[in-house]
Amino acid sequence: MLVLSRQRDETIMIGDEIEITVVDIRGDKVRLGINAPPRIAVHRKEVYEAIKAENQQAARIASADIVPASQAIRPGPQKSRVGGAARLSAHPFENGDGAHRPIQFPDQRQANA
Repeated sequence: MLVLSRQRDETIMIGDEIEITVVDIRGDKVRLGINAPPRIAVHRKEVYEAIKAENQQAARIASADIVPASQAIRPGPQKSRVGGAARLSAHPFENGDGAHRPIQFPDQRQANA
């Protein structure tokens, strides 16, 4: 670890693009100003670690939800009638004229009957 001493309004450069400036010193607290390009995320360490943990948890959940393509169930094209002629619908919920029909679940069909 590199340890540097800086006074108020003095700057440290990291590479060509990141500037760290001592903005204020009050007792045992130091305020730093960080100037970095937008593509470089700058966080306090505790925030960075929380983001990292959330991303790892999300990756675990997402990988558990992934189904291999060989096991995936894909709905096939469905026939619909438009003007008396049968045609194949590109979308399983399409009613034939390009509009989508609402999905009705078994309990809704009985209630609507």
